[in-house]
Amino acid sequence: MEGNDVPVERLWEEYRARGSPAAREQLIIHYAPLVKYVAGRVAVGLPSSVDAEDLISYGIFGLVDAVEKFDPKRGVKFETYAIARIRGAMIDGLRANDWVPRSVRQKARELERTVAELEARLGRAATDAEIRAALNMDPRQYSELLAELRGASLVSLEELWSRDPDDDNPLSLGQMLEDAAAEEPGAALEAEEVERFLGEVIESLPERERLVVTLYYYEGLTLKEIGRVLGVSESRVCQLHTKAIVRLRARLWRFRDSLVS
Repeated sequence: MEGNDVPVERLWEEYRARGSPAAREQLIIHYAPLVKYVAGRVAVGLPSSVDAEDLISYGIFGLVDAVEKFDPKRGVKFETYAIARIRGAMIDGLRANDWVPRSVRQKARELERTVAELEARLGRAATDAEIRAALNMDPRQYSELLAELRGASLVSLEELWSRDPDDDNPLSLGQMLEDAAAEEPGAALEAEEVERFLGEVIESLPERERLVVTLYYYEGLTLKEIGRVLGVSESRVCQLHTKAIVRLRARLWRFRDSLVS
């Protein structure tokens, strides 16, 4: 695709060499469809009160940021880099508007703590029955809890890496994994360690949860498409996704605490 019939490679060359505002504008226009694509994925499972146009507005800021900060020397495709930035901007916008009720966030944290404590004690992934027993819930109550946490789980991997309320410059987990502009060797090594650990945690998930995470985050499938692959309903995929994210967050918090202890 070309902006004003100028090849995108030439636009990049012009923008990098001279910081041309015109080239920057054409690059943003060229990659604008990425914003709509990411908005469609983020919108899955969100409450109807969340306006898709708001997501797109947040995402544009992420796209602009991606164009301005992209470094081709890192060997990453711009689309891959931009999608992470766009999604992060949408999550930041949602968080700023506090669309997840405090009560839901508290329930999510309680569930994550329970899973973290169980798995630390068991040395393996806790089963649904074990989690329900720890929460003193029957199957119906547990399913209702997962359904309530569904929307929150879609953005939970973008939660702040630092939970210190006095930290004026906290990092999101996404920023940790990207290590977007780290020059210090220590910061780069820490980001690599987090990325390595995240890969190990995903591999340790129960099979279906691992498949949902892989297909959704790495292959770009929608929850409906994943349902067709697995032969289950979209609501069942949402439940598997929520459980997977709860496990990931629980283990990542344990890992974060081990780094700072």
